[in-house]
Amino acid sequence: MTRIVILGGGPGGYESALVAASLGATVTVIDSDGIGGACVLTDCVPSKTLIATSETMTNLALAPGLGIRPHGLGSGTAPALPAVAWGMRSSLDEGVPPLTPPEVVSVDPEQVYERVRELAKAQSLDIEHRLEREKVEVVHASGRLVGPHTIEANTGETFVGDVILIATGASPRDLPTARPDGERILTWRHLYDLKEIPEHLVVVGSGVTGAEFASAYRAMGAEVTLVSSRERVLPGEDPDAARVIEDVFVRRGIEVLNRSRAASVRRIGDGVIVELSDGRTVTGSHALMAVGSVPRTKGLGLTDVGVRLGAGGHVNVDRMSRTSVPGVYAAGDCTGVLPLASVAAMQGRIAMWHALGEAVSPLRLGTVSSNIFTEPEIATVGVTQVMKDTGAIAAEVTTVPLSRNPRAKMMGIEDGFVKMFCRPGSGSVLGGVIVAPRASELILSVSLAVEHGLTVDQIAHTFSIYPSLSGSITEAARVLRPRDFFAGFDDRV
Repeated sequence: MTRIVILGGGPGGYESALVAASLGATVTVIDSDGIGGACVLTDCVPSKTLIATSETMTNLALAPGLGIRPHGLGSGTAPALPAVAWGMRSSLDEGVPPLTPPEVVSVDPEQVYERVRELAKAQSLDIEHRLEREKVEVVHASGRLVGPHTIEANTGETFVGDVILIATGASPRDLPTARPDGERILTWRHLYDLKEIPEHLVVVGSGVTGAEFASAYRAMGAEVTLVSSRERVLPGEDPDAARVIEDVFVRRGIEVLNRSRAASVRRIGDGVIVELSDGRTVTGSHALMAVGSVPRTKGLGLTDVGVRLGAGGHVNVDRMSRTSVPGVYAAGDCTGVLPLASVAAMQGRIAMWHALGEAVSPLRLGTVSSNIFTEPEIATVGVTQVMKDTGAIAAEVTTVPLSRNPRAKMMGIEDGFVKMFCRPGSGSVLGGVIVAPRASELILSVSLAVEHGLTVDQIAHTFSIYPSLSGSITEAARVLRPRDFFAGFDDRV
C-alpha cells in the first residue's frame, strides 16, 4: 500500500488527500494552521463572506432605482433612501457629488465579523470531518523535510512516505516601511479581528485583493482611498473590465490615486498616515496592505533535500506537480503557478493521480476560470485581450454591453458586458470576460466551451432563457458566428 504524507491542509493538501484515499493509499496530512488553510480560515472563505454582506448593502442602495422606498425597518422609522440610486448613472444626478450608502440600515460590525469567523471555522471542521470519514490521518503540527521521503513534525514524530506533497501556501507580503500591527496597519488576515467598520480605510495596492476590499468596505459605509502604483485599478486584468470597475469606484465615492506609490505607512494616534513617494500624504483610520503574497517555503528543509526553488522562493514544479526530487510533489500558492484555490486543488489531484499511476492530463492554465469579487464582479477564462492585441493569439472578439440586455434593464444593471474571443474560421471559443453581478456563476458556460472546444455556432444555437443575463452570452456568440457556418446551417426541428 502506497504511503502518502502531505505537508499543508489547504485546498492543495486536503483535495490531494481525498484523491489518494479514494485510490487506496494510506494518507497523513500534517497541518499547523487548521484544515482548509489560509483559503478557508483567513482568505477566500472569510473575504467572500464579508463581501456577501457588502453586496446586500449595495442592493439596498440601488433599490430606489427600482421604485423601492422603505420607510421602516425593524423598530422606529428610518429615513427614506435617496431618490437616485447610489452610484447609478442618471441624468438626474449630473453634477451631483457621488452618493453615499443609504442610512436605512446600518452594519453591525461585531455581528458581521463574528459570522465571518464562525463560518470559516465551520467550513474547516466540515473538511476535517470529511478527511476523517475517508480514513485520512490528520496531524495538527508543523513539519519540515529531513529526507526526500521523511517529514519531521515539531512534536518530535517522523512520518515516512513513498510520496511527499508540499502544500504550505503563502502569506501576505510585508513591507519594511509598513509593518502591520494588526490594529491600524493591517493585512487581510487582520480584518476579521476588528471591532468596527473603519471610518476611513486606505487600501495600498490595487490588484485583486485591494480592489475587492475597497469595493466591500465602501458598500458597508467606510470612506475608502485606493492607492495604486499603476495607471489604473486592476492592472493585470482585462483593460475594458478594469475601466468599468474604476468608473464604478469613482461614482460610488472611492478616491482612486493612480500612479501613486506608497513609500511608508505609520500610525499617528488613532489613525494612520500613508506617505507617497512624491511627497503627498494620505491619512485615514486604518490602512490595509494588499501588496501581494510570499510563498511559505522557508524553514521546510526543501533545498536540503534537493528541491529547487525559484527566485521568489516558490517551489519549481512541472505541469504534473513534480518537483526536482523524484517522489516529491508540490501544489498551491507555494508553487507560484496561479494563486487560486481551484488551481491548488487541481494541482494536488494531478499529483496524486500521477503518483498512484492513474491516467492524468497535465495542468492546462488556458482553461482556468477566475473571478474578482468586486461589485460588479469580473470573471475571465482563456484568451485575453492583451494576447489578441499583441498578436500572441489570432482571435476575433466582440463585446456585448449589459445595458442592452432586457433582464439587466429590469434589474437596474447599467455597468458590465460580455466579451467573447473565438478562433478565426472555425469559430472555436478561445476565451471570455464577463463583468456583471454574479459573473462568477455566468462564466461557467464559457468555461465549458473553452474546455471542450465548442464553437460560437454551437453556443448560438443553444437556447438561453428570455429574459436572462446569460442571454448576452448567446448574443455574443451570434455576433461572432462565422458567415460560412451561418449560410450553410439548416435549423433542426
